[in-house]
Amino acid sequence: MKIPVATVFYDGGCALCRREIDHYRRRRGAERLLWIDITQDEVMLSTHGLSREDAMARFHVRDASGLWHTGARGFAELWSHLPAYRWLAGLLRTFRLVGLLDRLYSQFARWRLRRRCNTQSCHSSPLSEKRREGSEKRRTRA
Repeated sequence: MKIPVATVFYDGGCALCRREIDHYRRRRGAERLLWIDITQDEVMLSTHGLSREDAMARFHVRDASGLWHTGARGFAELWSHLPAYRWLAGLLRTFRLVGLLDRLYSQFARWRLRRRCNTQSCHSSPLSEKRREGSEKRRTRA
């Protein structure tokens, strides 16, 4: 695989998220992106310095220069690499609508995380369990 123009981190355990990402992956230009299902690839998360908890809380895209784009900004970055959606990314950026869209996305993301955490474990990986146990031990010592 060639060096990706961006790396997309998504929650493959969320049916809605997975359907949307599957749609983008079928678009022209998607082959230039690296797609990481955060529920399946703890190694890639740690390689990129992204915690599972942060990845579950918001959509993340890392561009080729290493800059992070999260939430609606992440979607705008993703769309900018897909010719069928490039116009939308440009429109949102030109009219400075990304901030507004990000506020709406943040509300959705909180709802999605609460719903997902109530129906399944958001922190089910062994690495996340060890981190949580360690932070609980540190809190009880303080």
